[in-house]
Amino acid sequence: MKRTPITLFVLLGVGLTLVLAFFVSPLASSAPDGLERVAIDQGFEGQATEHAMATGPLADYSVAGIHETWLSTGLSGVIGVVLCFALAAALVLAIRWVRRRPTVPTA
Repeated sequence: MKRTPITLFVLLGVGLTLVLAFFVSPLASSAPDGLERVAIDQGFEGQATEHAMATGPLADYSVAGIHETWLSTGLSGVIGVVLCFALAAALVLAIRWVRRRPTVPTA
């Protein structure tokens, strides 16, 4: 049985994830999430204040400056996936670097 290289498997997985993030993100519900729904039901929705990232580049699951809603939301999903994979890759590389360091003999 021939073994598929892990690199190909990972690249296909990343590619599929990016495609899904782009095309599925715009289908997300615009209805209030659980926390917002509780605030509405309990009557304290008006006490909420804007957070520091409310005007950020990816506020409300959209990319600032892109006015086409489906494109903006899809790109937001792709950017989120890329950032998550980059963080995971950095963590893996850091762990590998720590494990490969030569050990200092103790006296």
